[in-house]
Amino acid sequence: MKHIFYNKTKLVSFKKKIIVSGDKSISIRWVLFSSLAKGISTAKNLLLSEDVLAAISSIKKLGLKVKVSKKKCLIYGKGIDGFTYKKNITIDAKNSGTLSRLILGLLVNSPYKIKLVGDQSLSKRDFNRVAIPLSKFGAKIKLNKKKGLPLTIQGTNNLQAINYFENKGSAQCKSAIIFAGLRTNGTTLINAKKSRNHTELLCKYLKLPLRISNKKNIDLIKINKANYIKPLNYKIPSDISSSAFFMVLTALSNNSQLLIRNVNINPSRTGVITILKKMGIKINFKNVKNYKGELISDIFIRSPKKIKSINCPKKLNSKAIDEFLVIFLVAAKASGISSFKGLSELNQKESPRLFWGAKILNLMGIKTETTEDSIRIFGNPNLEIKKKIIIKNYLKDHRVFMTSVIASLSFGGNWEIHDKDSINTSFPKFLEIINDFKK
Repeated sequence: MKHIFYNKTKLVSFKKKIIVSGDKSISIRWVLFSSLAKGISTAKNLLLSEDVLAAISSIKKLGLKVKVSKKKCLIYGKGIDGFTYKKNITIDAKNSGTLSRLILGLLVNSPYKIKLVGDQSLSKRDFNRVAIPLSKFGAKIKLNKKKGLPLTIQGTNNLQAINYFENKGSAQCKSAIIFAGLRTNGTTLINAKKSRNHTELLCKYLKLPLRISNKKNIDLIKINKANYIKPLNYKIPSDISSSAFFMVLTALSNNSQLLIRNVNINPSRTGVITILKKMGIKINFKNVKNYKGELISDIFIRSPKKIKSINCPKKLNSKAIDEFLVIFLVAAKASGISSFKGLSELNQKESPRLFWGAKILNLMGIKTETTEDSIRIFGNPNLEIKKKIIIKNYLKDHRVFMTSVIASLSFGGNWEIHDKDSINTSFPKFLEIINDFKK
């Protein structure tokens, strides 16, 4: 069938060099910042996934001209107040949590109601965490009964600066408040639990009125109104979340090594590397450089002779939140019991990922013990799968699909994995690279 991936063959050892697609988080943020800039912004290596294309479609509905080709994307910005608001606009964020939450921060001064919709998975996610702070600015946000999508937002010309404690470690919520603060007179203050900082780094590069001070696990962020944003010309680095699947594939293969080129190694995103190193995986950075505030590097990985179990420190959770599903596969082959705690945020993703992580491992024959926010994984270094495993009905969560593919290549078995088109949200070239490994 067209949308099912079948695999019956365990991968043999390999030595590869690959380039993965552009960083999704930065690609979406580039689109949104460029929509506020005055002049033409250019991006190369922009991730042309469904999530990013939805971001482009959204700003076009707000009156901006965009030109997209395989080599580059141009956005013709009209300035921070350059959106054209019309009545009865509907923005479809598809599957993108990043787009759906961040763009609300750009719409806080819309004079008309704007409707925000998404797919089945996105519609089930919590939008109250963004609606509460943005309402404090003065925007009127109406959610559905389950605090999800569809929602409507109507802004105001009389935005009020706010003080807000972001205690979930949500970069999406924090970024939405930053975007709203850039439109608001006065000083907006955010006490934010540590999370990804791509938005702050872009503000710093663009010399916007944002200041940060650090206190233990909290960032104190001060934002003032921006009157001008310069065009943002950017070569998007490769995505570390996409790279993680191939890091794990290498870790689980015998006598293998891999070089992944030009990857974003922002310290707020490298939890997966820290965790894999603690489990005995050999990983090195090569050719490290600073590019417009982001750290970029080639990543070299070698498979270990033995994988160690881990009691994963909670402080790494926010730095690896999108990679835990595939990290669990490494724990499945470890010697001993691995423990992961404080992962309730996993269930706020495209699917209840903690549940799916346990389900995939259980189908593989790995024992787990789970609660609402934790999982213990009883590793088996000699695991060989010889049965048929079917993965379906997982709300088309791209990371469930890709994790299942990596499991099939690493442990053997006869896998039938449905909804392979789910990868189009974040990594359309995933199977193309996988097929290169199988040659």
